[in-house]
Amino acid sequence: MKRGRKSNGATSGSREETADEESKRHKMTDGEHGAVQRPDWANLLQDIILQVFQYLPLLDRAHASQVCRSWNQVFHMPDLWRCFEFELNQPATSYLRATHPELIKQIIKRHSNHLQYVSFKVVDSSKESAEAACDILSQLVNCSLKTLGLISTARPSFMDLPKSHFISALTVVFVNSKSLSSLKIDDTPVDDPSLKVLVANNSDTLKLLKMSSCPHVSPAGILCVADQCHGLRELALNYHLLSDELLLALSSEKHVRLEHLRIDVVSENPGQTQFHAIQKSSWDAFIKHSPKVNLVMYFFLYEEEFDPFFRYETPVTHLYFGRSVSKDVLGRVGMTCPRLVELVVCANGLRPLDEELIRIAERCKHLSAIGLGECEVSCSAFVEFVKMCGGRLSQLSIMEEVLIPDQKYSLEQIHWEVSKHLGRVWFPDMMPTW
Repeated sequence: MKRGRKSNGATSGSREETADEESKRHKMTDGEHGAVQRPDWANLLQDIILQVFQYLPLLDRAHASQVCRSWNQVFHMPDLWRCFEFELNQPATSYLRATHPELIKQIIKRHSNHLQYVSFKVVDSSKESAEAACDILSQLVNCSLKTLGLISTARPSFMDLPKSHFISALTVVFVNSKSLSSLKIDDTPVDDPSLKVLVANNSDTLKLLKMSSCPHVSPAGILCVADQCHGLRELALNYHLLSDELLLALSSEKHVRLEHLRIDVVSENPGQTQFHAIQKSSWDAFIKHSPKVNLVMYFFLYEEEFDPFFRYETPVTHLYFGRSVSKDVLGRVGMTCPRLVELVVCANGLRPLDEELIRIAERCKHLSAIGLGECEVSCSAFVEFVKMCGGRLSQLSIMEEVLIPDQKYSLEQIHWEVSKHLGRVWFPDMMPTW
């Protein structure tokens, strides 16, 4: 029995020795063959960690900063906080995860002087989210922002707030920034006096102003910006803010050449919105001063509301019709828009647009992109249109349902014919790409 126990002990000891030798042998082999060892995440280059952190939401950044000392150091590097987007929502009204307000306060307290490019994105329609955005704005007293964006993806949001509360928070940024170059505000109660504060503190630096659905701003408020901010290069606004006086102010010798002007022409209720006409002389002065400007116009009108538009030459370069537009209006486009570069028609009706397309091809010599949705065009007219435009059509997005076969071309034949004139392979779209 004793011999047996000794024998078992000896066997066990020999197994342990064998296991140790095997382990040593594997380590030596791994070393000889240069096997990959476990990565040491704590010793990653801080530049690499910084680039990764820049893609993370605030809450994920905060969690990652607790991994090790090196990552925490990156979390507090000024370069990480130059550009930041605050996403705000209420858990009860959104499936998106909200950032804790206390965490936001801590970040602002420590990095407010580093923030330069800031946007607020309210992703629900709750008043609480908009109030949280205003609270953050009012804390940016030590910031020198270059870019500010206020975007609400769900209405009404900012418009639900007391006007004075919003304006008070916004003017904090206007007064303290001093070097604001880009301002984007959508669906907010910003008003003319707040724009005067903007101009008084940032007139030498403001280069881009985009405003959409800001009902408290008048044409006089926008005119004040144009009169004082001579370096303004991009401007986007609703059509009711566009005036002859504004175009003439943008055409003055003091003002730099505008590069981009976007106009949204929107009607919510058919027949209840009156649209004014802009004089041809105002457009002419504007184009003479800024001959290379991109004039982009988005139309969301009902058919009977197009009367003031395209009655004489209009210098539009990019034209989008979001609702159904008549043959008559498209015909006028062909006659009055010689600078047209891009045309998108989402819907028209059941009458073919053959003549209108041919006219556009004849008159719009710079047209290089076109998109057609719920329209009708005969295959023969479409081929002729492409033949007239030729290889300058860099983008041709046509729904297959738009093309109507005729005696000359079938749907199978039109693919080859259009490809021949374009100088590249082309197929109709199965769904809209715009």
